[in-house]
Amino acid sequence: MEHEVSVVSARGVARALDPARYEVVPVAITGEGRWLTPAASSAILSSGAPRAEAEGDAGLVVDPGAGGLLALSNGHAAVPVGLDVIFSVVHGWGGEDGRIQGLLDLAGIPCVGSGVLGSAVGMDKQVAKALFQERGLPVGPWRALLRSAWNADRAGEERRLVEALGFPMFVKPANGGSSVGITKVRDAAALPAALQAGFAHDRKVVVERGLDVREIECAVLGNDRTEASVCGEIVPAGEFYDYAAKYQDDSSRLLIPAPLPPDVAERIRGLAQEAFRALDLAGLARVDFFVERDGGGVFLNEVNTLPGFTPISMYPKLWEASGLSYRDLLTRLIDLARARHAEEGMRRTRRDG
Repeated sequence: MEHEVSVVSARGVARALDPARYEVVPVAITGEGRWLTPAASSAILSSGAPRAEAEGDAGLVVDPGAGGLLALSNGHAAVPVGLDVIFSVVHGWGGEDGRIQGLLDLAGIPCVGSGVLGSAVGMDKQVAKALFQERGLPVGPWRALLRSAWNADRAGEERRLVEALGFPMFVKPANGGSSVGITKVRDAAALPAALQAGFAHDRKVVVERGLDVREIECAVLGNDRTEASVCGEIVPAGEFYDYAAKYQDDSSRLLIPAPLPPDVAERIRGLAQEAFRALDLAGLARVDFFVERDGGGVFLNEVNTLPGFTPISMYPKLWEASGLSYRDLLTRLIDLARARHAEEGMRRTRRDG
């Protein structure tokens, strides 16, 4: 479901990159996982098609020994594709969970954003929440549940969730994005269907207590040294910011900067950078928070290591409001990726002598 979002982000980045500094070489990936040649990818970007679809036998393969990507075209010999850095906008499973990052690392190509570790733990809500708690960061009440455990004792597992969290609660796939597979549960009768929906997208789910909160987001930029943007608030069209509210209903509102007391906004900006460091992230992340309507308590919800990147997406809009244009933001991210890659290249991988 995030394939279409990725195509929109790709068009936004390709159109905004400074042509005086960069030559854009698009690489599209189909919904089935096939990598397409730059020529085929350019045709998709310019066509306005909602999805990347393969035509003919042309495609790309990764050959680390050859130094990167090789283009295969209708049975002809493989041709190297020269790339200095990749700006990945493949959202969701397979794109922001460390898989592409590891592949590009093996190929020796710098990639914008976090590496394998940060991408993987940032994608997994259970692991991320556990790491946040270990660092003493404020996280709301939650539990995790495996599909196998639920299948072995459905009534017992559901009862334990209700006892620990009460109603309402939210059921989410542990690994996922764009609010796909998330259900708000108001009573015990609705819990089995919500768990079933979550397990359709992952082998484990995270279940969170439903709180009366505002949804606040903050953008982080940097590698070892970071900076945080102003805060933004999402006022969803529905009860919560689900897939429909994000991409299908334009009545949701983004308030930038968020109407928060200065001390609360500053605390969120600091916590966002702490969360970034806790997961060993790099380049960029959008960090999502809950702020209680009654009392003003702040809870860290999750991080998104590869947020939407259209010109109207929250991450670039937060930086625009902080004084950094969309084009300049892209340049900063590319520079950060190359700097991180150069530092990684200093690692000794063979024993001398």
